[in-house]
Amino acid sequence: MSRKAVAREEEKNYTKRKVKAFQEKIFQWWEINRRMLPWRTTTDPYQIMVSEVMLQQTQVSRVIIKFEEFIKAFPTLQSLADAKKSDLLRVWSGLGYNRRALWLQEAAQEIVKKGSFPSEIEELEALKGIGPYTARAILIFAFNKDLATVDTNIRRILISEGFATEETPESNLFLLAEKLLPKGRSRDWHNALMDYGARVLSAAKTKIRPLTRQTTYNKSQRYFRGQILKYLVEHSKATIQQLQEKTALPEKDLHMLMEKLAKDGLIIKRKNHYALPD
Repeated sequence: MSRKAVAREEEKNYTKRKVKAFQEKIFQWWEINRRMLPWRTTTDPYQIMVSEVMLQQTQVSRVIIKFEEFIKAFPTLQSLADAKKSDLLRVWSGLGYNRRALWLQEAAQEIVKKGSFPSEIEELEALKGIGPYTARAILIFAFNKDLATVDTNIRRILISEGFATEETPESNLFLLAEKLLPKGRSRDWHNALMDYGARVLSAAKTKIRPLTRQTTYNKSQRYFRGQILKYLVEHSKATIQQLQEKTALPEKDLHMLMEKLAKDGLIIKRKNHYALPD
């Protein structure tokens, strides 16, 4: 065997040892530090889909209560598909990014129409509100498929552990994650990574910046959208004058915001007032 061939074999063995050591480190930590979360007690793909959509851009602590409330109100795909939008938005209220609730219902309706839950990435990505990360996460946590996915927590771990840098492209991160995946334990592996990233290698501790940042909530358009929908959830309907008193927005800005909410399907305009959709 040539020197180059020997060097390649040594590098390959070194990589295998490094990957194995990393896997053992994460699993050993997780054995005594795992988080007990309600969506981890089920492998029902519907419930997993609900949890993953809720967790998009929302803190785990806020999702826990809402997840249980949501599943109690809509225990099956069929019940969500058939739900009144006003009831759906009332249950979702407080999570933010309210369009996710409508997209989730649209996804449920498509799955019910199809007759079976999607089992491939491409099928899930074709559903409203389901992107590459969420599609993979659903298959991982519901079916334990040998897939890898990368969220903010996992990206931070890959960087902190020396497998990637802050400049590593997202496509490369997914390839790295595939190489680190312990076959047959995808569900446990991703739960362990997410817990490790949240508790040990947090953004505050590592100072690693996320690829994207959420818009500031306070006094932003997102803030006022939330205020308007919360008011409608509590009062069922509202005049433009009542909403102006609630938000203190200039009339022109408020009208523009109401038009956007109506376009998104989150409200409907009646003759003299606004209301949640039927």
